[in-house]
Amino acid sequence: MEKYTVPQFIDSEDKIVFFLTVRQFLIILVTCGALFVVFKITDFTLFLLVGAVIVGVGGTFAFYRVNGQPFHLFALNVVQTTQNPSLRVWKKEVNRATIRAEAQAMVKKDEPAPLPPFRPSPSAHRLSELSLIVDTGGAYRGEGSSSAPTNSSRTNPT
Repeated sequence: MEKYTVPQFIDSEDKIVFFLTVRQFLIILVTCGALFVVFKITDFTLFLLVGAVIVGVGGTFAFYRVNGQPFHLFALNVVQTTQNPSLRVWKKEVNRATIRAEAQAMVKKDEPAPLPPFRPSPSAHRLSELSLIVDTGGAYRGEGSSSAPTNSSRTNPT
């Protein structure tokens, strides 16, 4: 029998620069580019405020994981869920006239529902006899029958 090497750790990303994956490296690169643009456009005080937000968002997208998946996939799922919710809610507007009409229709129906046919419940002795017939697979025929048991697994006790 041939032996095959089974790949392991297929869910981990390849590291390219120190401990960074390609995805993390690209996110940090975009974050640094955004910081450079903000530095060139704004004064230093505003750069510190906006830069802190940019670094926080970039670090979250690069390193934070939610339930074992990268944050950008989690954020994408949140956006898709809010735009297309899977729970459909029907908001039917009902006015008083509709409620009155339905109530009057129910009052007019006032016909009694047909009763199910009367079937007397078996006695306790008959229930225990039926359970014995079922438990023995039909070998026991009941007290009222005088015929000997057959090899048939299906019996009609009544």
